[in-house]
Amino acid sequence: MTVESTAARKPRRSAGTKSAASRRAGAAAKAAPGAEPELVQLLTPEGKRVKDATHDAYVADITPEELRGLYRDMVLSRRFDAEATSLQRQGELGLWASMLGQEAAQIGSGRATRDDDYVFPTYREHGVAWCRGVDPTNLLGMFRGVNNGGWDPNSNNFHLYTIVIGSQTLHATGYAMGIAKDGADSAVIAYFGDGASSQGDVAESFTFSAVYNAPVVFFCQNNQWAISEPTERQTRVPLYQRAQGYGFPGVRVDGNDVLACLAVTKWALERARNGEGPTLVEAYTYRMGAHTTSDDPSKYRADEEREAWEAKDPILRLRAHLEAEGHADEAFFAELEMESETLGKRVRDVVRAMPDPDHFAIFENAYADGHALVDEERAQFAAYQASFADEGEGK
Repeated sequence: MTVESTAARKPRRSAGTKSAASRRAGAAAKAAPGAEPELVQLLTPEGKRVKDATHDAYVADITPEELRGLYRDMVLSRRFDAEATSLQRQGELGLWASMLGQEAAQIGSGRATRDDDYVFPTYREHGVAWCRGVDPTNLLGMFRGVNNGGWDPNSNNFHLYTIVIGSQTLHATGYAMGIAKDGADSAVIAYFGDGASSQGDVAESFTFSAVYNAPVVFFCQNNQWAISEPTERQTRVPLYQRAQGYGFPGVRVDGNDVLACLAVTKWALERARNGEGPTLVEAYTYRMGAHTTSDDPSKYRADEEREAWEAKDPILRLRAHLEAEGHADEAFFAELEMESETLGKRVRDVVRAMPDPDHFAIFENAYADGHALVDEERAQFAAYQASFADEGEGK
């Protein structure tokens, strides 16, 4: 596998696309290049550098080495994500939530944070975890069922993954209010998706953060599909405009442009540290794969839509820029390919060495003391598990 093929890895074209297209008329036109709403962009889909009056200064002095670092981050995080998807298909993980297509939003925003900032993710922020120094293999224990999160949140200021949709925004707001009272100049960033933006917890977070001027950045990755529901079924206005009603700024950024995501997030975090309160950043991107490995996106969206967004692949975009500006040569890409292969092998080896989940752990810690119903359910589950052994013995 070459780095280029790793970067350009795409879901297979699926059957049933005509019915999906008919259910969502005009989807391809909506996603066509040039049809997106106005947003902050510093790299065009062709990799051409453009200027932005407000945010360009935050990356104006970026070096070729730093650009190569962003490219490396995106390629390796995508490789990790692809390996995890494959491992789930092989039965090694119970589930996996892929970030395919969202690498620029995650790497750009993740690299904008400082070590003393605190990050509250949902369950798809594998690229952000990479930026915070969390070993990617530690993300997999939860999806294998052997732990509830394989890292100490305080060691990297990166909270455990949150499965309850939107609740982490309240945690982030409370933490931000706390550090503000402590007089710290650090900031907090909370990640969530377009689907979570419809949750009441997110609305409450906006209210409290605005009233208390909390130093928090709400980073919404709008990948346009909350499982099978398109964004337009959740809101009548662009998501970033919701911030106006709460009294703080909102901005929409090209979520496939790693430079723009880096610049806008730096700007928003700077506002937070300077005591200017919260910001809502909407990274307008696209989920090129399934919502999770239990999902089949061909049932609800058109291939034409996905193909239009694949032409704006965030990794290919930065590679085009690196090559056009002479910032990377074939030796760099070859070395990165070797690093990618090494990472893939390590991920496979670590996961396959993990123990099988303890199937009975679900019954522990449900109550402080014993409970008759839990005891009954445990016994029923034990009998169910034993039935498989009986079948294997031909009984």
